[in-house]
Amino acid sequence: MKITTVGRQMDVSEDLKALFEKKLRKFDKFFRDDAKAYITLSKKRNLEVLELTISSGGTLYRSEKASTTFNNALDEVIEAIERQIRKNKTRLEKRLRDGAFVKENGDAALASVEEEPEFNIRVKSFAIKPMTPEEAILQMNLIGHSFFMFRNAESDEVNVVYKRYDNGYGLIIPT
Repeated sequence: MKITTVGRQMDVSEDLKALFEKKLRKFDKFFRDDAKAYITLSKKRNLEVLELTISSGGTLYRSEKASTTFNNALDEVIEAIERQIRKNKTRLEKRLRDGAFVKENGDAALASVEEEPEFNIRVKSFAIKPMTPEEAILQMNLIGHSFFMFRNAESDEVNVVYKRYDNGYGLIIPT
């Protein structure tokens, strides 16, 4: 797995990079050699925030945790991604490395993770009216949703606006 580490407004020490590489070897049993891991480090208030995104076979796995140290945050992030993989193992088996779910010693705790049942998809249809992203954000806030799909009046493409955790807004544009 190729690992890229980025520090936001901070330098990342070689010791920390070596620790990340060592701990992420745990995922070698799940991912093929062409997998890529992106680690982003930042500090917010008195906490150290670590975001881990793994890209493998066209599928993204992501988790972000804040803790007192990057080491603790890394442990939490690794646990969260492994839980995601195990929870969806039936759907992911074709995308992961062969033998990814062969039971190993010490795997008992994660073997107890209940697998996600069939997805219950509710289908909703509505007319898409051309509007600006600002109008879409207003409409999203009026209906109390965290995202809103609309046809962009400027580009005539379907876009999505969403509410971010930092109370800002995001715009998703297809490429």
